[in-house]
Amino acid sequence: MPDVESILSNATTIAIVGLSPRPTRTSHKIARYLQQVGYRIIPVNPFHEEILGEKCYPSLDAVPDNETIDIVDIFRRPRYTVDVVRDAIERKARTGRSPVIWTQIGVSSPEAETLATSSGFEYVRNRCTLVVHSSMNPS
Repeated sequence: MPDVESILSNATTIAIVGLSPRPTRTSHKIARYLQQVGYRIIPVNPFHEEILGEKCYPSLDAVPDNETIDIVDIFRRPRYTVDVVRDAIERKARTGRSPVIWTQIGVSSPEAETLATSSGFEYVRNRCTLVVHSSMNPS
């Protein structure tokens, strides 16, 4: 299992796939928290141009190649997770970079995990970035 605390400690930029613009949604609350504690977020949602003051991209593959992404934090249903991994693989072919694939609780799929790990990506299964980060930095 990947060292999730080390991953978060070394990351600066997190792409949030499936980020909702609605403040009541879990993805929005977690992304806002991550911004507040110093991470740069890159929203990924095909239906919005901006979320939380950041330019939003329709897919992970659409994020410009010059943007360094340390973590791809996925808030999509499990059946879509493998598509996000495929986008990450295509992006890696262009950029040479392998961000950590991080699936929130209930979002992982065995197919996505197998594809990610066989393609050289670290894969975090069913963990909440907010919970892990806040446990590293108790108030």
